[in-house]
Amino acid sequence: MGTRKTGSARTYESETSYEEISTLQHAIIVTGGKQYRVAEGDILFIEKLPAEAGDTVTFDQVLAVVNDEADPIIGTPTVAGAAVTAKVVKNGKAKKIRIFKYKAKKNYRRRQGHRQPYTQVQIDAITVG
Repeated sequence: MGTRKTGSARTYESETSYEEISTLQHAIIVTGGKQYRVAEGDILFIEKLPAEAGDTVTFDQVLAVVNDEADPIIGTPTVAGAAVTAKVVKNGKAKKIRIFKYKAKKNYRRRQGHRQPYTQVQIDAITVG
């Protein structure tokens, strides 16, 4: 059974086993106002980025880099020279949510829908410079 990852309103199972996690390098990145713990090969659903499918994006706001063989590198507030590169898999919209407002006994009813745009990325590399 894989580890559980969460993204923007989506959950999926990663193919990384628990034994492999102890030897991988992880990073904590900031994008879209949220923090994500990532490792190479992870697939994330993040807030929409201005990039097309197949493009490479670089996240330079790296808060920490953790590796079991060495001491963790904690940034103040970010790690200098660290970057995480990822490939954009696709852009899309999340499942529609319905917003319904009403006031009892006043004949006030409003229905609204919203689909949050997202970008799906696959982490390629974690570099510390």
